[in-house]
Amino acid sequence: MSLTYVIPDLHGRFDLLSDMLAKIEAHAAGKAGTIVMLGDYVNKGPDSRRVVGRMRAGVFGGWNFFPLKGNHDAMMVEALSDPSRMGGWIEKGGDATIKSYGGDPSTIPQADIAWLDRLPLMHLDAHRIYVHAGLDAGVPLQAQAEHTLLWKRYPKGDAAGFGGRHVVHGHNSNAAGPELFEGRTNLDTLAWRTGRLVTGVFDDDKPGGPVDFIVVRGPPA
Repeated sequence: MSLTYVIPDLHGRFDLLSDMLAKIEAHAAGKAGTIVMLGDYVNKGPDSRRVVGRMRAGVFGGWNFFPLKGNHDAMMVEALSDPSRMGGWIEKGGDATIKSYGGDPSTIPQADIAWLDRLPLMHLDAHRIYVHAGLDAGVPLQAQAEHTLLWKRYPKGDAAGFGGRHVVHGHNSNAAGPELFEGRTNLDTLAWRTGRLVTGVFDDDKPGGPVDFIVVRGPPA
């Protein structure tokens, strides 16, 4: 069985990321798999710099690794290239990111900014589409707007997938989640605040939602 592990919004919670990677490695029992990250590595939580550093270093040798871009990652890149956006970024948790880099946004390494900027917006496999926020069902896959992929909010109870594929996303935080629907799975459990991070485990040979979950818990914000 080939498995894909999907880690949602981290928002600077390096502690939860470290614990989750250890649990994934144990769950895989020595067999290499795939890890998909749903974006939002930065802002709000205390250790954005360390999260970005860990993501840039990769995960496990021999594993497939697909880190995607989230709207908060995009906000950081935009603010650091356009001073007029700095205030909006700080209001959305960028102050915590700046603090994690030592308190001066001008010292944030260009390599980290460039890495965030280059992240892809989605990942596809045989049965699923992985994306930070969501997809517009009325638009062809390759014509999806970046704003939709990074910012979409599904209407409450919307169970739709996309073109026969199950959609796996974060972004729409629900502390009681994850949220499971016929056509999509929302994994965002507001981990940066609740201290509860949930990874979805998907069987690469079977369509549909997760076959298992891995949960780690840390102190709430």
